Amino acid sequence: MALFNRRQDGAARAKGAKGYRAYVIGDVHGRLDLLNQLIADIHRDIARRPPRKVLLVFLGDLIDRGPNSAQVLERLRTYRSDGVRTVFLLGNHEEVLLRILDGDLSPITSWLQFGGAQCLQSYGVDPRQIQAAREKAVTILSLAIPPRHIEFLRSFVDTCRFGDYLFVHAGIRPGVTLDEQVQSDLRWIRDPFLLDDTDHGCVVVHGHTITSEVEERPNRIGIDTGAYRSGVLTAMAIEGAERWYLDTSNLQTSETASH
Repeated sequence: MALFNRRQDGAARAKGAKGYRAYVIGDVHGRLDLLNQLIADIHRDIARRPPRKVLLVFLGDLIDRGPNSAQVLERLRTYRSDGVRTVFLLGNHEEVLLRILDGDLSPITSWLQFGGAQCLQSYGVDPRQIQAAREKAVTILSLAIPPRHIEFLRSFVDTCRFGDYLFVHAGIRPGVTLDEQVQSDLRWIRDPFLLDDTDHGCVVVHGHTITSEVEERPNRIGIDTGAYRSGVLTAMAIEGAERWYLDTSNLQTSETASH
């Protein structure tokens, strides 16, 4: 576990929701091993400094790319811990899977290329079955994926506001009010959001775009550290005006005070 504090001007003034500590987890992408390690680290952090209430937020893209999409969904679907409330955001990878399940076959080829094949294998399905019979994709998926997993995915939300922070999968459209944002931007946007430096009225915490380490900007914080390929799954913790990070790297644990 790596535990460290990092603050920058602008975002440094942000505060979390009163009475809560939030842990926000970046894109898991089928890495059950890293997810289990990070959850254990979070629980150790909670035990070390017990908060009154905890919000555990997942920024989406739980599935695809890594080897254990099915197992990640089952782990989180059944996760329970006293005093911990969970929030799950829908990422673009979950969106594509649900679109296919709803009968839209247009994204099948790209989905298989960008992680869907590994997702299918985690459910015991050979991806070649769908490649050979696209018209049967919905039937194959519906038989392979338990209804409880589909119901779980359909329960995911698009955003979560936490004090001065907004948690979202990909980002927001600059210049558009929060209540007028469209789902495609919340789940898919990149450059128009990433390159914008204007004040959004909140600090946007997001995944979706991989960086080698946490990327802090005055108006946004990106925490997708590419877990499926880097082995580093990152969580951001927020309590009041404090902010710190935990991750699954093997770096020696260190902590510095933040002011």
